[in-house]
Amino acid sequence: MIRLQRRRRRTLRPLVATVLAVLASVLVAGLVAWVPAEANGPAAAAAPGGAAYSKTKALTRVLTNEDGTTYSFPTNSVTVSADETRNLRGRQRILIEWKGAQPSGGRASNPYGENGLQQEYPVVVMQCRGVDDPSLPKAKQLRPETCWTTSVAQRSQISRSESEASWVHDLYATAADKGRVSGMTPPPSAKDCPTADIAPFYSRLTPFVSRKGVLFPACNADRMPPEAAVGAAFPPHEIAAFTDTAGNGSVQFEVRSDIENESLGCSHQVDCSVVVIPINGLSCDQPSTPATSADKACRKGGRFEPGSSNFANDGVDQAVSPSLWWSASNWRNRFSIPITFGLPPGVCDVLDPRAPTGFYGSELLAQAALQWAPAYCLNKKRFKFQHNKTSDEAGFRLMESGRAPAAVVSSEHERRTEDPVGYAPTAVTGFSVGYVIDRPDNAGEFATLRLNARLLAKLMTQSYLGSDLGRDHPGMRDNPLAIMTDPEFVALNRGLSQNVQEVGATLLSLSESSDVVEQVTDYIAHDKEAMAFVNGKPDTWGMRVNPAYKRIKLPTSTWPLLDSYIPKTENTCRQENPGVYFTQLAAPVTTLRKIAEALLDAWPNVQTRCDYDAATKTYKLGRVDRQSYGSRFMLGIVSLGDAERFGLRSAALQTKPGRYVAPTDGSIAAAVSLTEQDGKLGPFVLDQKDVRGSARAYPGAMVVYTAARLRGMDEEDAAKVAQFIRVSTSEGQRAGTGNGELPEGYLPIRAKGVTGRLYDAAQRVADAVEKQTPAREPSAEPTPGAGSGGGGGGTVDPPAAPGAEAPVAVPPSAAPTATGPAEAVVTDPTTAMSSPMAGRLMPFLLVLALLGGLVGSGIRFFVRPPRRQP
Repeated sequence: MIRLQRRRRRTLRPLVATVLAVLASVLVAGLVAWVPAEANGPAAAAAPGGAAYSKTKALTRVLTNEDGTTYSFPTNSVTVSADETRNLRGRQRILIEWKGAQPSGGRASNPYGENGLQQEYPVVVMQCRGVDDPSLPKAKQLRPETCWTTSVAQRSQISRSESEASWVHDLYATAADKGRVSGMTPPPSAKDCPTADIAPFYSRLTPFVSRKGVLFPACNADRMPPEAAVGAAFPPHEIAAFTDTAGNGSVQFEVRSDIENESLGCSHQVDCSVVVIPINGLSCDQPSTPATSADKACRKGGRFEPGSSNFANDGVDQAVSPSLWWSASNWRNRFSIPITFGLPPGVCDVLDPRAPTGFYGSELLAQAALQWAPAYCLNKKRFKFQHNKTSDEAGFRLMESGRAPAAVVSSEHERRTEDPVGYAPTAVTGFSVGYVIDRPDNAGEFATLRLNARLLAKLMTQSYLGSDLGRDHPGMRDNPLAIMTDPEFVALNRGLSQNVQEVGATLLSLSESSDVVEQVTDYIAHDKEAMAFVNGKPDTWGMRVNPAYKRIKLPTSTWPLLDSYIPKTENTCRQENPGVYFTQLAAPVTTLRKIAEALLDAWPNVQTRCDYDAATKTYKLGRVDRQSYGSRFMLGIVSLGDAERFGLRSAALQTKPGRYVAPTDGSIAAAVSLTEQDGKLGPFVLDQKDVRGSARAYPGAMVVYTAARLRGMDEEDAAKVAQFIRVSTSEGQRAGTGNGELPEGYLPIRAKGVTGRLYDAAQRVADAVEKQTPAREPSAEPTPGAGSGGGGGGTVDPPAAPGAEAPVAVPPSAAPTATGPAEAVVTDPTTAMSSPMAGRLMPFLLVLALLGGLVGSGIRFFVRPPRRQP
């Protein structure tokens, strides 16, 4: 019935609008002057631009000649910048860029951790505890011993021959650092480091000192901090990054808090730095006569041509490699970028003993709520706010049943009680198809991915074969193995590798009900070619839909796993662990955060890896390995908040034919301008049909609402909800990284401009929640449509008492918006005005007004807007 009513409204709305428009034009043509819509440019809502850090240094390599004179290489003027430095969160990525550095040669296939050591002239980026401030106590100062690496080879040189000991001739090293064994005073015992002091070999130890002061000699794997263990929870994030032949480079660098790395210990109470070291080559002291092997090693300038790769992992010249980042010559060239961390997620539990008031629902609010929560719990005049992430539907049911004061949702939900519900716009954000894809030949990440609705339909309907295991699937034997070999994808995204991986057959998505899933599938449902494919029509190249999903009804808030194909194979592991192959490929997860972290780590959730347990002599299937740098390919549905925090790339989605729109402030604002509100207190509906006609609107834009009952709430809870709506739509919309501010990934809601309607609606809902409509009399007629949707119920006023004046409808603000002209200015009601023509027209106008009211009421009664929201 609900779907039928929605379809009926779509049919009636254009006809009614046309009739009323004609009547209005006849009666009031020339009487009302429309004011041009006010522009609400993205720049007004965006945070101030520019880098948070930028510095330039002149780097020069100097060699001392036999006669004591020096020779200087051409100076490199290097500029390093960072886009974010303050109030960072664990695993957040910040963009580090540089120009003017020495071009890299012998580039590694994987520059992270010890894999990046066999390179020449890279730029080392790492996270260190402390800052460059000589006035601070030593414990708070930045030094190599407080910089994080995940392997011994990155920080210590153990038992090296003289020809490998180039550091002992570093021009800027102290006398102690030029000894055969150096780096620790006193040196470690033979018991702790048995190979550190073996004559005539050279050793240089760069120990690591933890936040608690524990010293790890870093002479072998057993003498490293626990977070550096093989198979640690997080992959290496320190990197020896490439510089191109023009001297430029960049990296999305992941910072880690004490939650991810307790030994490093960075937090809101511990100052840390991101250290950038352009490897410019060791400067060397006066050589011996004759020159020793170490003298010669210090003066080497590299074996590889700029821009070349070292896939074979051949040896490199140590003097220009990243393995000696700690040496005096390299360390003096460092750029230290001070960073601070925001309050940890559990700060409210520690600092505020009050019981929290939980709002339940959409994960789209998660990143904003993380910054907003301290602004409540640290202010005793406010309640202790807590955002509990659940499915939108579950949050709505908790609110509706009175077990939670409010729900956080992104669309209208069907009501099961007669209590009206108001939807207060709280945040403007959305979803994206996040991705990590490497270009072939070590050419970096792909940055301009384009997708259309049919490609998303192919992924979600499990219509790619995955591998040879899927070739015998009935009805789609001739389909591509994965999206990277799909001619439709290749035509849109030129220059990518077509090496098939199983993960290319799936889009990592949610396993539970979500308004995000409904928005994704609504986007597909409004694309003719996508729906033709879903309904069984092959695409241009002959690819067919998986028969298990043929004619699936879209949109839907829960994506089902319908395929039941179990491949027949001679593989012993699969014979002992039979399972639905395409379910193992899809392997959906419970939260958007898990998808974002899977993309961040390039770790597919595909469950087809087979391991043999020698103890039990059995095979078991599990998650495949992380993808190798240079051959990464993953797609997943993420929130825009997570995409911004973790530095993930987002695909541009097709709207008009040939038009692909990426998520930006401008494209999200354009989508908001297309929305229509369902009543004064209802949600704003984004019709994907309208998006299809736009060249600017982003299809994944969504409004997040604070949904609450307007009747029957506890007075204290009602006051809390009203407070939250007002605070979140005022100070909570100030863009920034501090407590109570709005993080990136959200378009600020303003009192004017394209989001002005949302702001006004939020204030109306706040007032209505605080007021709480009185309960109906038992004999009162039931509300038409009760139980069908929240928005309509939120607009119902109680019947006026006998003899009382009818409530006066307050018109929305007359400020112009991006959706159309401003409202006509209403004359002062105290000014007497008369007109013969007006007198003659008055009866007719009253009839027209009555007819318009009846038509409007009929539309609201019989038909409701679609549930999908921006």
